[in-house]
Amino acid sequence: MTGFLQHLVNGLIIGGAYALIGIGMTLIFGIMRVVNFAHGELYMLGAYMVLTFSAILGINFFLSMAISIITTAIFGFLLEKTVLHPLRDRPIEISMLAMIGISIVLKEGARFIWTPVPRNILNPFRPIALAIGPVRVTELRIFIAIVALLLIVATHFLVRRTWLGKSIRATFQDKDIAALLGVRVDRIYSFTFAFGSSLAAVSGTLLGTMFVVKPTMGEFAIVKAFAVVILGGMGSFAGAIFGGVILGVGENLSAAYIASGYKENASFLL
Repeated sequence: MTGFLQHLVNGLIIGGAYALIGIGMTLIFGIMRVVNFAHGELYMLGAYMVLTFSAILGINFFLSMAISIITTAIFGFLLEKTVLHPLRDRPIEISMLAMIGISIVLKEGARFIWTPVPRNILNPFRPIALAIGPVRVTELRIFIAIVALLLIVATHFLVRRTWLGKSIRATFQDKDIAALLGVRVDRIYSFTFAFGSSLAAVSGTLLGTMFVVKPTMGEFAIVKAFAVVILGGMGSFAGAIFGGVILGVGENLSAAYIASGYKENASFLL
């Protein structure tokens, strides 16, 4: 039972980070009807930004994380304005192909700038496990759990309780009527893509700190993102949270009780 609880807690922590990836993707699809195949590369970009600012430039880890989120959000905003906005009234396949192209460019750009060698993000947390009842959790994993939970709650509050959130939901339901009622649909689209990009960057920062950073890490993330939104339903905020948690727990339990090699197959199986 102790071992089961340990795997369950680890799965919940990683599932929170997966939920952030899924929330970002499902918001972009739900509002903009864009299947963002570059979402994994935005996840990768967030991790590399933290690596650059903290390990290479020597900036404080937490400040580096904040700069990474803001930088990726700005990049997402510019991406929406320059690539997606001109394709808004075109068939969905056109924007899908465009995002696949952006994905390739970002991945190869990271390979050129940072080299293909995997890197570790230095962090201020001690590599010791703290005992919480029968479960042992490292300081880094506790930090990841807290950040993921806070961002999920904050995003829920934003979407459900603010004027901006009402505008987002109105645009999701019917963008033409929302525009007639005074919602600046162009701004909602830009904000949604930038916000979704920043959530991907946060997840990349958290999981990149736990594991390693490399140019192909986005391939891992995009599979998780699709698994999460398919499990929870395209466009469903609550579903993305549910899907992320189920995926994280499923991966850890399958690795523990079946074989570690089956961990990555859990998303496809689910």
